[in-house]
Amino acid sequence: MSKNFLITGAARGIGRGLSRLLLSKGHRVVLFDNNQSELDHLRTHLPKLCPGIDSSKWKIMQGDLTRPADITQAASDASKFFDGKLDVLINNAFSGPVGTTPFAELSLEEWSRIIQTNLTGTMLITQACLPLLRRKRTSSGGSEDIYTSIINMSSTRAYQSEPNSEGYATTKAGLIGLTQALSCSLAANDEYDAVSVNTVLPGWINVENERKDADEKGQKWEEGLTQEDHRWHWTGRVGKVDDILKAVEYLVGSGGFVTGQEIKVDGGVTRRMVYPE
Repeated sequence: MSKNFLITGAARGIGRGLSRLLLSKGHRVVLFDNNQSELDHLRTHLPKLCPGIDSSKWKIMQGDLTRPADITQAASDASKFFDGKLDVLINNAFSGPVGTTPFAELSLEEWSRIIQTNLTGTMLITQACLPLLRRKRTSSGGSEDIYTSIINMSSTRAYQSEPNSEGYATTKAGLIGLTQALSCSLAANDEYDAVSVNTVLPGWINVENERKDADEKGQKWEEGLTQEDHRWHWTGRVGKVDDILKAVEYLVGSGGFVTGQEIKVDGGVTRRMVYPE
């Protein structure tokens, strides 16, 4: 059954890859991002990525999660596009950097920007989309199509650290707490059916090919990866956006029974024992 998806951070990376794959499977997708250049490219290139997909199936929206007015507008536009019903909200947008600014030099401005985008922005767009996600309770144990989902895209860095990633790691861990709280607040009650809320924690998902520059160069998924990169994973390869899609499909297809959970998609890397070299 075709579902309505709103994906933030959809102009490149995991967000773009998920949008592409979901459209190819017949779903409708609103792609929200603040990167005007990538969005302009995607408007012309998305039909090439998804041959035969009708333009009525997707809509591109430019906006910034640090601006509440942009979030309100996005929810309003999505409501019009989806006729008032959103099935899945994927909170994928994030702000970095990761591993670049030494902690001693981390400014309040940079810290606040990361918090505002990754946590506050996620909260605000979830709140704005809630009227589109909630379904009035009409039956007990009804069919799966009454269930809606929120999926927060965290990271294995919520559990495993590297130098100079304080803002990113803090917010990705915060998304886990937000997920748990929301799954409780949005549980089924006498008025509404449940909105399931879960977290996906990607590990190394190579999405260097999911961007404007890569399209212009004809870059393939495997370019730049070494045999050692693949061997580092217990599964024998670096992750693909298709792996994230499978986690999303599982959570969306669970009939609302899986909620408040975390799914790591990392090729087993977070279970590796690492010794000093």
